[in-house]
Amino acid sequence: MRIQKSWLISFLFVAGHTVAQPLDQKLQSAFNRLQADSQCRYASVSLTVLDAKTGEKVFTANPNMGMAAASTLKTITTITAFNLLGKDFQYQTQFGYNGTIGADGTLNGDIIIKGAGDPTLGSWRYENTHEGHVLSLMVDALQKAGIKKINGRVIGDDSIFGSQSVPEGWIWMDVGNYYGAGTSGLCWRENQFDIKLRTGRVDSAIGILREVPEMPYLNFKSELVNATPGTGDNAYAFLPVGGKLMYLRGTYAQDQTKKSISAALPDPAYDAAFRLMDTLKRLGIMVSNEAESTNSLTAKGLLTPQIGTNLTTLLSPRLSQIIYWLNHKSINLYAEQLLKTIAWKAGKQPSTMNGVEVEQAFWKARGIDPNSLNIVDGSGLSPGDRVTTLTLATILQSAKKETWFPDFYDSLPTYNDMRMKSGSILNVLTYAGYHTYKGRELCFSIMVNNYSGSGKGIKEKMFRVLDEMK
Repeated sequence: MRIQKSWLISFLFVAGHTVAQPLDQKLQSAFNRLQADSQCRYASVSLTVLDAKTGEKVFTANPNMGMAAASTLKTITTITAFNLLGKDFQYQTQFGYNGTIGADGTLNGDIIIKGAGDPTLGSWRYENTHEGHVLSLMVDALQKAGIKKINGRVIGDDSIFGSQSVPEGWIWMDVGNYYGAGTSGLCWRENQFDIKLRTGRVDSAIGILREVPEMPYLNFKSELVNATPGTGDNAYAFLPVGGKLMYLRGTYAQDQTKKSISAALPDPAYDAAFRLMDTLKRLGIMVSNEAESTNSLTAKGLLTPQIGTNLTTLLSPRLSQIIYWLNHKSINLYAEQLLKTIAWKAGKQPSTMNGVEVEQAFWKARGIDPNSLNIVDGSGLSPGDRVTTLTLATILQSAKKETWFPDFYDSLPTYNDMRMKSGSILNVLTYAGYHTYKGRELCFSIMVNNYSGSGKGIKEKMFRVLDEMK
């Protein structure tokens, strides 16, 4: 009886000691297990946890190691945008014409859609940005102006963001796919379209059924092959910016149910002009010449004409609404558009690298070493981005005191019952966000670069570390 009592006292002491174990010790043990795991044998692993109210360091491990942040970089881009643009910022797309309107309603001139960087124009995510709704607003504006025929062109003007649409550092395999859609001064339908596939038996060629919407000005060549069930979607679209022939390469599993892939528009401004011209023709408003864009005009050695008479201004959703979808669905295009917009509103040429410089300067003024924010884009798609977990967590902590913080917090998805942004590129998995531990609000960043094995496996092991904060 005495032995049993002694054992019970020892058990209660150990149990009580475990319950009372400080959070930093629990995180240290969990981090050690992750770092010693076979999937991390050749990996770089880092974790920073801060008190979200005070910024006090709760736990750090390799906090100053520069790592590929993948899509958790979007939290830095969006927090910077909230700070510099304001939660109510809206893009303004101008729609008008040059030339004169005759007594018979003939416009002797051009219809011009002048972009201002709005990433949502034509997007299906918002009530007032749908393609059909936007085209209706343009048609209504033309009809109110008395225009019944156009002796000229419909032009998509994307000149405001310059000619370089793809950030330096992106890889060829990504460009051409919807998630690698380049930036544009005049975006349209999130700069993407769908390709429906004709699948069949394993190892046979995959054909193309159709495009949605139809893309009559592009040509397609499929080199896709049907793969065994369970191997997933490994199909990629390849098309140089401004090109006309798109190749589909890779494999597509036989058991995939979607039977389609999404590709990037090579010239979104042209597609916007093309869709408006097609709509006008269907309504009986004839256009004498083909649709054009800044890119197509430049290729012909021509300048893009300016709007002489503005008919309407198309407002984007507010920045807080844009950021909601940006983080919730990890939309690379939105992040890259915001980075260029940050440069533009700072009075610089709206380029990706100028956006990076403005962002680095903003955080340097707040005590963050730019070398810890060594980035080349705004979305994290580039494998060349290097950010430390301490810098990312510090920026997350800075947002906590801002009036727009509830909007930012609401934009973060929920994973593992925690509000956080995820990020993944080749052999990289990252998470960054917020959680409350025993009434204490925390913010954190965890990154694993160059792991081996399955993404599912490393995710479960990272979640076990984060579970210590529950």
